[in-house]
Amino acid sequence: MDKKYGVYICTGCGIGEALDVKSLCAVPEDEGLPVKTHPCFCGKEGVELLKKDIADGTNTLVLAACSRRVNFDTFRFDGCIVDRVNIREGVVWSHPRDQFPALTDEEKEDEDNFDRVQMMAEDYIRMGMARVEKVKLPEAYKQDNFSERILVIGGGITGISAAVDAAKAGYEVTVVEKESYLGGYAAKVRKQTPVGEPYDSLIPPIIQARIDALEKHPNIAVKTNTVVARIAGEPGDFTVTFKKPGEKIEFDVPYPLPDEMKVDESGKELDVETIHERYMEYNKGRKDILTLDPNGEKFGAVVLAAGWRPYKPADGEFANLGYGEIPDVVTNARFEELAAAGPVKRPSDGKPAKSVVFIQSPGGEAGDADFSYAGAVTSMVSLKQAKYVREDYEDGKAYVFYQHMRTPGLNENFYKSIQQDPGIFLTKGEVIQVSSNGDGLVIDADNTLLGENIRVKADMVVLGTGMVPATADDPVVNLAYRQGPAFRDIGLFNGYSDSNFICFPYETQRTGIYAAGAVRRSMTMEESIEDAAGAALKAIQCIRSTNRGVSVHPRSGDMTFPDFFFQRCTQCKRCTEECPFGALDDDAKGTPKPNPARCRRCGTCMGACPERIIGFADYNIDSIGSMVKSVKVPSEDDYSEPPFRVLGLVCENDAFPALDMAAINGLSYSADVRLIPVRCLGSVNVIWIKDALSQGMDGVFLLGCKHGDDYQCHFVKGSELAEIRMKKIGDALASLALEEERVAQFEIAIDQYDKVPEIINGFVESIEALGPNPFKGF
Repeated sequence: MDKKYGVYICTGCGIGEALDVKSLCAVPEDEGLPVKTHPCFCGKEGVELLKKDIADGTNTLVLAACSRRVNFDTFRFDGCIVDRVNIREGVVWSHPRDQFPALTDEEKEDEDNFDRVQMMAEDYIRMGMARVEKVKLPEAYKQDNFSERILVIGGGITGISAAVDAAKAGYEVTVVEKESYLGGYAAKVRKQTPVGEPYDSLIPPIIQARIDALEKHPNIAVKTNTVVARIAGEPGDFTVTFKKPGEKIEFDVPYPLPDEMKVDESGKELDVETIHERYMEYNKGRKDILTLDPNGEKFGAVVLAAGWRPYKPADGEFANLGYGEIPDVVTNARFEELAAAGPVKRPSDGKPAKSVVFIQSPGGEAGDADFSYAGAVTSMVSLKQAKYVREDYEDGKAYVFYQHMRTPGLNENFYKSIQQDPGIFLTKGEVIQVSSNGDGLVIDADNTLLGENIRVKADMVVLGTGMVPATADDPVVNLAYRQGPAFRDIGLFNGYSDSNFICFPYETQRTGIYAAGAVRRSMTMEESIEDAAGAALKAIQCIRSTNRGVSVHPRSGDMTFPDFFFQRCTQCKRCTEECPFGALDDDAKGTPKPNPARCRRCGTCMGACPERIIGFADYNIDSIGSMVKSVKVPSEDDYSEPPFRVLGLVCENDAFPALDMAAINGLSYSADVRLIPVRCLGSVNVIWIKDALSQGMDGVFLLGCKHGDDYQCHFVKGSELAEIRMKKIGDALASLALEEERVAQFEIAIDQYDKVPEIINGFVESIEALGPNPFKGF
């Protein structure tokens, strides 16, 4: 589009009182751009002023006012490029004049004096002007083929519930189940914990009613004794191949080449052609991921509800509890099988099990931890099974030893009803040992609520072992992605497929695949039914967003997608390998093959590319690089003691909001810092750092989300990848004869706004101790 620029400076919210607005206006005027001011651009008159200019042809607006995190709908104008320059929170509120005094008239007469806050605001306006010159309006990515069908993998209570919910919303659904029957584990239980008011007693299984609703719905097709051989393509246009369990077909998904096969005998990495040859040999008989099954079925999104299996203790794993040695020590899953067959009897001799001890923690080296893969559901199951004993035998007794008893929500009513049963005994405590005693068992427990050791005689012992997600054993989804058929780094999450439990439930590391039920975490049936609705809604959101050509999450509604200048691509594969979401495949030569609908618009590929050939319409190497270069870096040619200049590249997801909150709470930091929001630290290309230092900036820091096992990165691996790149920047700094300490990376959570000043000021002080950048003034 032919750009017609306009710069607009708001004077409200204290901006006009704190800054020299006339000098601010001079910044765009010096560049020949029109500039207007208003005391309240977000008010009715201010918006009308903007709309009038837009109607007169202005289509590229630089709006210097409040943070872009507020009033975003107010300043959204279709067909226009709008850059929000944050001079309210980012300058005025975070740098109050009582701490950063303006120059007096007398001080202004001496040209060696400068106003740090005024310089900051003027730089931000320059940066906004530089950015809008380098960006363009995005165009939506539209697919040639599009499907609104939803695939549900798993025919248990979660999958059935998700299918019915999606079908009721008007979508065609196909359910695939590897077994010959529907219902999963829910079809095997004797009774289940309550799913509705008054939540105080066991109820008959509800699974058959759910199956009936599924089979009667005209929008639902069911495939039993079926598994997914591969899912190829992208959201809105997935091509899915089905097969029978155990069957081998040419469209079985290929697996990535193991790392040890990518190097020669000396450990040197092989060339691309050789690696591809080995890959083809390794997957002989299987079609490459880029080959679509002509007979495959089309789907727009997938709900993964593959369920779980009972935890299988290893030999000797719970020796202190007698498991594996004493036949009457069983897991909760085995006990449910016994209870479903009738009154509970001991496996060893078939005699009635009238006294049963339920153990919720393995004790020993595990301390007070529960069994692996346990949760609130295993607490609820122990109470349920204790009730079985009381139902089966009038004189039955049940003992529940726990470290943590979790009965969330209204299930507290069920817990209270169990407490009132005179034949059920509940106590916190550590079971030390289970041993045989004649034809019975003896259970020794310590650290109980009574503060003393307890010895209980029982007929059986039940271990509250957990629910292992199906994805811990098998990819299940079998994605035809270059990064492999499974969710990457799933071991970090104990095999669970959810990629971010806190921020984005249901979302996996693969866009368009939404997890529900026990593949996400251990859940009760009630929780699984609710979870199924959430995943179904996410699948529908994915279909609707993809059809509009916009991002699904977390940058919901973003119309941009990565654009490649393939003529300069060196086939290094870094973009393909580093993308946290498997959005990029590649061909035999290593040339990237984008799948825009898989993309979450984080820009990690852009940060990874050494040739800088990847960018987005409104976010690219040139746009951020131009912002960096637009910052004025004073030198001794300008002032006898010039101020330092420090660049901060801050993540827009956690760090940028924390900065805004710091400003709102009256916290301040050095006015020598210039901040640029980035989509994710993973998108930071080292060229921006080199540009900043080579033009004389004294230091550069990255401020982003926490990473590691308890990561908070919205894009899973962005902060981690940025740290890896920062460790490698030492060579680049050495080539510029600069200290490594001039570049640093910091982590912050969104609610740690009070730590922002300490982090920034600490870094600035360290830079001041190093002294000015020797490139300053060149």
